[in-house]
Amino acid sequence: MKWFSLSKEIAMDLGTANTIIISDGKIVVDEPSVVALDRHTERMIAVGEKAKMMYEKTSPEIRTIRPLRDGVIADFNACEQMMRGLIKMVHKNNRLFTPSLKMVIGVPSGSTEVELRAVRDSAEHAGGREVYLIYEPMAAAIGVGIDVLAPEGNMIVDIGGGSTEIAVISLGGIVADKSLRTAGDDLTADIQEYMSRQHNVKVSERMAERIKINVGAALTDLGDEAPEDYIVYGPNRITALPMKVPVCYQEIAHCLEKTIAKIETAVLNALEDTPPELYADIVHNGIYLTGGGALLRGLARRLQDKINIPFHVAEDPLHSVAKGTGIALKNIHNFTFLM
Repeated sequence: MKWFSLSKEIAMDLGTANTIIISDGKIVVDEPSVVALDRHTERMIAVGEKAKMMYEKTSPEIRTIRPLRDGVIADFNACEQMMRGLIKMVHKNNRLFTPSLKMVIGVPSGSTEVELRAVRDSAEHAGGREVYLIYEPMAAAIGVGIDVLAPEGNMIVDIGGGSTEIAVISLGGIVADKSLRTAGDDLTADIQEYMSRQHNVKVSERMAERIKINVGAALTDLGDEAPEDYIVYGPNRITALPMKVPVCYQEIAHCLEKTIAKIETAVLNALEDTPPELYADIVHNGIYLTGGGALLRGLARRLQDKINIPFHVAEDPLHSVAKGTGIALKNIHNFTFLM
């Protein structure tokens, strides 16, 4: 009978925007990193997509929380409850008991000891018996298909929701890295501020996210790849009367300029710290872009023009870290994990 298992192995990309869980080599959970709690009892009401549907729409009795900010845990209790809820989705068919878990979790390369301890404690409280932590850029490189154990330099730029992880990898280790607390959330905030200042319309975080997805761009000239204008509805900031505002990709490219420039500078700084032999490998192999930010229109072309090194967007940038943690889980003795 195969109706229960005493233990289970799962790999987790605990992201600021989304949490992805892999079990038995398959993505079994891909949900927003949001949890809804009862304000009085702290009892979990919803998690993932259901909680996101409630985000910015709840009564005062319910609080919806994104427990991770800038790639690290900002609300320990909420994160623990979110992880429990998402892990339950993995073994939802087994209602008799919760199996003990062997877990591999991706963490930002710039995490402090306190931040690493918070992730480990949350995982253990959520049922983790063996918890292994791996740096996200290393996991992303593994997920992209790079041979990270080879004596060759490879560079990865992982632009997530809360942090941008840049790393030069060789012989299974990170030789040079930059962890920037500037990423997708900052792009969203830039759009919110721009819409308020330029068009005098109030937009929610979720609406700004939709603008970024539909007309977000890193260049003001996309040629044939240019998207159609996106229509935004919202209240006038002063009169509260309804407004209908068409938004084009060129103006969004202008408003994202400062944040994208910070990412450019961080990539250049990481290259400055790279040993010459590995630098030569990177020029030959190119630089790999992963994470949700890699989907920003024109970003790879802009970085390539700026740095004069080819940039390759991963085949499945949103799931690169998760896939890498899954491969690391299956080859636990081949990779170095954080203690």
